[in-house]
Amino acid sequence: MRTGRIIKSLSGVYRVDSDGEMFDTKPRGLFRKKKFSPIVGDIVDFEIENVTEGYIQHVHERQNELKRPPVSNIDHLVIVMSAVEPDFSTQLVDRFLVIAHSYVLNPRIVVTKKDMASDSQIERIEKDLDVYRAIGYPVQFVGKKDNIETIFDEWGSGLAVLSGQSGVGKSTLLNAYRPDLAIETNQISKSLNRGKHTTRHVELFERKGGFVADTPGFSALDFDHIHKDEVKDYFLEIQEYGQGCKFRNCNHIKEPQCNVKAQVEAGNIAQFRYDHYVQLFEEIANRKERY
Repeated sequence: MRTGRIIKSLSGVYRVDSDGEMFDTKPRGLFRKKKFSPIVGDIVDFEIENVTEGYIQHVHERQNELKRPPVSNIDHLVIVMSAVEPDFSTQLVDRFLVIAHSYVLNPRIVVTKKDMASDSQIERIEKDLDVYRAIGYPVQFVGKKDNIETIFDEWGSGLAVLSGQSGVGKSTLLNAYRPDLAIETNQISKSLNRGKHTTRHVELFERKGGFVADTPGFSALDFDHIHKDEVKDYFLEIQEYGQGCKFRNCNHIKEPQCNVKAQVEAGNIAQFRYDHYVQLFEEIANRKERY
């Protein structure tokens, strides 16, 4: 019996990396009976049938798991945004952060295409990024001249998963880091101001100290698994200041003696972060009532 990590899944065949050796494996029938499927990122025990093939016998417990796209045991969720084409959006950043925290993931923010932005755009983006830095999120703002290896090394060891909408430069980042991969990239659709989907499946690629994964571009972020009362816990500074509210179950919308609203007034919570919180809270509240 050997142990390894699933690095690719295509048509029911799971490629497992075991100490640098690759095996194409299939899950035993017992997984089908349990209606359980292994996913990319899983640590598995498998039996070798011949030189490069085997059967998965056991899947180790997952430390975390992203549902869409399915990938597990993520050490760093790298939220990739672009400065321009598509334009940088704090609302999208906040939505990705909420998804990350809801799946108990460790998020960081990378903004690409700095060299394509004007000085005034860079200034505006840096001001927004300072808000995220103050909350405690690791942030990188990068252009073509930056040392790509240094950028990847800053993420630390383990599995880093790149997430973000299509066209922000996830595949371009990977190609710069590992030119041998030659991952297909597409131009931005001018009418939609977003990229076409180029990554079709999740695959882990080796990097110094671990793996990195490019994920299919998100066209929509799914909040179906999140209850409205949980949203405040996924805005870290709102969660922290919320402990000073008069009412323990305060949702910081219309409640009296709300410390969060007081901190927004005082400038300790960014207005745009609070606005995005209220927007998402109401969106989820209305969805729950509708269904």
